[in-house]
Amino acid sequence: METILPPLAQPDENIMRLAMEQARLSALDGEVPVGAVVVRDGEVISTGRNRRELGKNALAHAELEAIDGACKALGGWRLWQCELYVTLEPCPMCAGAIINARIRRVVYGASDRKAGSCGSVINLFDLPYNHRPEVIAGFMGEECGQLLTAFFRTLREKRKEGKL
Repeated sequence: METILPPLAQPDENIMRLAMEQARLSALDGEVPVGAVVVRDGEVISTGRNRRELGKNALAHAELEAIDGACKALGGWRLWQCELYVTLEPCPMCAGAIINARIRRVVYGASDRKAGSCGSVINLFDLPYNHRPEVIAGFMGEECGQLLTAFFRTLREKRKEGKL
């Protein structure tokens, strides 16, 4: 029997699956698997993935890459008509970028109990900044979390075997 999703859930799921594909690409590069997608009116504007190790850059987070690409594609820094889908709850830096870019809606998968800044450790969007995006937390969280769990399990196994 086919599961029929509510009208708004189906596009959200398709876009989150695209973010998950970006996360998988990060994992193939040995990066923590985090992927992000910026969408406007249902159209994918930009994608991003974690590249901190490859770029030797603390700023190379999936969200920042996707936001940067969207700004370039749309020709401006205000992304008030855009939504961001990300497989892991944004950190403080990425939450700040979301506020500054004026992204209207954030949909994230897995919670981040160590650095999550959309409710897990702190909710920067609850503070009195000039912009407060709507947040959908835990969307496809189990699937997104499984990507991270598998990545870190493999990493631990490689370390145990002396392959790292």
